[in-house]
Amino acid sequence: MAYSIEAYGAKADGSNASAAIDRAIDAARQAGGGTILIPSGTYFTGPIRLYSNMTLHLSPGAVLKFSTKQEDYATVQSRWEGVSRKVYMSCVYGENVENVTISGTGILDGNGADWWDLFRNRSEELQFPRPKLISFENTSRLTIKDIMVKNSPSWTINPIRSSNITVDNVSILNPADSPNTDGIDPESCTNVRISNCNIDVGDDCIAIKSGTEDADEKIACENITITNCTMSHGHGGVVLGSEMSGDIRNVVINNCVFKETDRGIRLKSRRGRGGTIEDIRVSNIVMESVLSPFILNLYYFCGPRGKEKYVWDKQPYPITEETPRFRRIHFANITARNVRASAGFLYGLAEQYLSEITFENIDISLTDDAEPGVPAMMTGIEPITHQGFFLGNVRDVSFRNISIENHKGPAIYMENCYDIAIGRILSKNTKKAEELVVSIKSEGNEDD
Repeated sequence: MAYSIEAYGAKADGSNASAAIDRAIDAARQAGGGTILIPSGTYFTGPIRLYSNMTLHLSPGAVLKFSTKQEDYATVQSRWEGVSRKVYMSCVYGENVENVTISGTGILDGNGADWWDLFRNRSEELQFPRPKLISFENTSRLTIKDIMVKNSPSWTINPIRSSNITVDNVSILNPADSPNTDGIDPESCTNVRISNCNIDVGDDCIAIKSGTEDADEKIACENITITNCTMSHGHGGVVLGSEMSGDIRNVVINNCVFKETDRGIRLKSRRGRGGTIEDIRVSNIVMESVLSPFILNLYYFCGPRGKEKYVWDKQPYPITEETPRFRRIHFANITARNVRASAGFLYGLAEQYLSEITFENIDISLTDDAEPGVPAMMTGIEPITHQGFFLGNVRDVSFRNISIENHKGPAIYMENCYDIAIGRILSKNTKKAEELVVSIKSEGNEDD
């Protein structure tokens, strides 16, 4: 049954429709579920809490525009950047529910500009972390489809400790300079399907997470498919970590386009986090104007303790449960044009090398006129441009059918690397003859 908010007193005249929306939700909840119908028009509202067996449906031309007043937002106990704490309730929120859908061709507008200003310039006035636009916790069978979401106060779509999640044909639009407005961040979730989405945001377009070392419980994020998406701006196309203490595994990313996303595929973590990222397959991707297509970095310095010697020291430490690990990562059939810094940057820990990584059918062209940039966020890395692949502390890596255009220096530089197989590397249009491979303190490598 449909429960139109107009029948409960909502008016599309700029007045506050929160009470009418709550009445419609209460009626549906008493009936055991139903569709909360948002007719065409613009409705101003505070946060909305959904319950089991509910659909929030936005009709064509419908806009829900959310309040910017902190007093309108109740607090809930939820994860924020991987740690459980009190936060402002998301604009659309639910917990311990099942069979929930957000659908229609209307718009959810997070009205984020005031929140961004508060965060940037008056953070002392922010009593709790900013609301996300859509967040569900401990939820099963959550579907978000066909809608447009824009101007999120912080992360846009963030399911947490949930299962059977579908995000399909959703458009996400946040200004490129808006702070921490990630597109879709599944966190400690199982069985997630993201497809046919257009994501243009001010931080990571999609970030897969599983909590930090300080999370209340370690739950993996696993069985994730991402397909047929376009991603623009932001800090990464698809990012895994750095919140990965519960493990990230079984991720397939294919048939996507990245444009101006800083990094393309980015894996990041550091000592202290622990956890494993494994069994990742990335294929059939086109990237344009990215800083670097491939970043795998185990010396990521952001977050608490990020500047400590324990994080940046290049000497080996004992391997413990705090030692993160990346393994079994596979890239195939990828084109990257107008790359600004390097073809790829892979850096494992001195005590825990990156391992079991393959690159096959990769075509990279570095741009002529880029300003130097830092490919990975780790201490001691200088801005670069026109560089090929850099490999440090890696083992069991294979390159096959790789083309790198317009590089300076070697196409592949290796330091402290073992068991690297290199076959059919093509160097194109360099200003002068450059070495294909330079290997320092490395053993057991082979060319064919």
